[in-house]
Amino acid sequence: MITSTFKSLKIYAIISVASLLAACSSHEKPSENSDKPVAVVVSTPAKSAGGEILLSGKLESENTANLSTRVMGYITSINVKPGDRVAKGALLATISSQDMMAKKAQASAMIAEAEAAARNAGKDYARYQTLYKQQSVSAKELENVSLQNTSAQSRLEAARQMRNEVNAMLAYTQIRAPFSGVITQKLADAGSMASPGMPLLILEQGGNLRVTATVPESEVSQIKVGDVATVDVKSTGKQLHGKVVELSPSSTASGGQYLVKISIPTAEQKGLLSGMYVNATLTGKQVSDQPATGNLRIPVSALVTRDQLTGVYVLNGNNTVSLRWLRIGKTVGDEVEVLSGLNATERYVLRAEGKLYNGAVVIEKR
Repeated sequence: MITSTFKSLKIYAIISVASLLAACSSHEKPSENSDKPVAVVVSTPAKSAGGEILLSGKLESENTANLSTRVMGYITSINVKPGDRVAKGALLATISSQDMMAKKAQASAMIAEAEAAARNAGKDYARYQTLYKQQSVSAKELENVSLQNTSAQSRLEAARQMRNEVNAMLAYTQIRAPFSGVITQKLADAGSMASPGMPLLILEQGGNLRVTATVPESEVSQIKVGDVATVDVKSTGKQLHGKVVELSPSSTASGGQYLVKISIPTAEQKGLLSGMYVNATLTGKQVSDQPATGNLRIPVSALVTRDQLTGVYVLNGNNTVSLRWLRIGKTVGDEVEVLSGLNATERYVLRAEGKLYNGAVVIEKR
């Protein structure tokens, strides 16, 4: 009897608590209406002129030299550091040359010996010529002396050329500037071992910057030397105007990409440094058998990124939006190229004053 009464009380308590919670929830303040329109600013994609080509590249010096040596030895001194301006012919670094000096001394000794032998052979030949005219020696004897004289003169010439070779090798122990410019990198220090072909310093000719970029084979036929280019420097936001001065005819050594070089007027190079990344826009010539098409561009700020996907909210006919995934191309300044997923007549959300989602009701802000 007691157990039955306890069970009844327990059930009654559970029902009472449930009723109380239901009563509280019925009087709770309703949540904010999720269908409240979100104010948005909409736009349509900008369409570039047909044949416009977008390239990515960087600024480089027109003349760059990787300075190295052709001899192996310890670096005895490096007289410059990055940022130093040097004149043409200035001594930049020296390599230990004791072994070269020893070989030069050997070559000089060989020359002295060969000169003495050559003088002696020359005198013998002159004497035998006189004796031959007096018929005191035979023709064979004169011929033998003549050959000995020729051999002695040849050994002398060989010794002299050996000394020239040593002098040429000694020149490589002194690294000099091939042109006036700025030291941009120092790749070794005094005391390090230098080996043939190992870069020690990088020298760039200041005041002559140009853009180096690559273009795919699908667009290379639309570019020619002399085309005008608009160059945007990413780090500074500065816009430059250049001209295509070089177009590589082969992509064998560049992974299927064709090298393009764009000159920049000297007056516009102030504040620019070698190595800065840029975007270049060229108005290429449309190939005759291809339809004239333009690239669609939208601001980068309008993009929505989810994991590895990139999209944009598109305005529907019933004042709602839906998220559309895009395939995007190159970024130029604050705009990005849209390759697919959006057409030129569709309106997309440029800016929203609230959180958007698929099916969200919006109101266009004027």
